[in-house]
This record gives sequence, C-alpha cells and structure tokens, in this order.
Amino acid sequence: MTHDLVAALRPLLTAEASAEAYACGGEPGDLEQAVWLRLLERLETDGPPPDPPGWLREAVRAEGRRSRRATHRERPYDGEPADDLRPGPEQHVLAAARYRALRDAVRRLPGRCPRLMEALLSPRDLTYREIAGELGISQGSLGPERSRCLGCLRRLLTPEVAPCEARG
Repeated sequence: MTHDLVAALRPLLTAEASAEAYACGGEPGDLEQAVWLRLLERLETDGPPPDPPGWLREAVRAEGRRSRRATHRERPYDGEPADDLRPGPEQHVLAAARYRALRDAVRRLPGRCPRLMEALLSPRDLTYREIAGELGISQGSLGPERSRCLGCLRRLLTPEVAPCEARG
C-alpha cells in the first residue's frame, strides 16, 4: 500500500466510517481498522482496486453489515464471568483438602468423640434423639459431650490453621 493511497483515502474513510458506525451501532475507529485490514488483504492478493474511493465506500458498508449481523447474534452476559458465584476447580480442591483435614482430625479424637462427630457430620442430618440412640447415651448429655469434643477438635486443628496476624 503506497503512502499516496493511504493519504488520499484517509479523509474519505474517516467520513464514511463515522456515518456508517452510527447506523450499525459500532465505533468509527473499529470500522476504519477493519476496512484498512481488508484493503491490506486485497493488496496482497488482487492488487489495488481499480476505483479506490468506490471500493472503500462498499467496504465500509460491508463491514457495517457484518457488524450489525454480529450484534444481532451476540448476546451480552447476564453478569461478568468472573462474578460467577459457583465454585471453580480451585475452590473444589481447597474444600476437599479442608474436608480431609477435618475427617483426619475427627479420627484422632479421644473416647466417644470420633463416633459423635461422625454422627454430627453425617449427610443423613440426624437429630439429637437419633444420635443419642445410635451412640447409646442420653439425649441430655449429648450437648456437653459435643462441646468437649469440639474443644478437642479445635486444639487438634489449631496447628494446621495459620495464626491470625496482628493488624494495625
């Protein structure tokens, strides 16, 4: 592409792209860029157009039509993909690691605590009455027993959890 051709077509392209951009809902600069690219591609394959201003007007309109078709086909996101509230693979891996650490700590608890904590963590969502019946203890002693077991579990997990740093 020669400097003379670019210099001669630039004002016409700017005017045509500005007029067509409004109709297609695009940006004039985007249309200009697309037409310059089309011209470069044409120069490599077919050489310069016989009627550069006529070719340029037709190219701007063709790019405008392409832009309108793309706008009709494309649908905006309801929200940004980064705003997706569903957990990604990293969160699944971290949750699984925390779950394994919790289960390992529960197995290391003393006395009846492992069975009690397993019953409390059960996916069956047992009631206190069902847990007491399963463990063979009274329902009234389940709360204090649970508190003792949670205290033990907290002490076991403390070394595995990073300490909070002082702020300020």
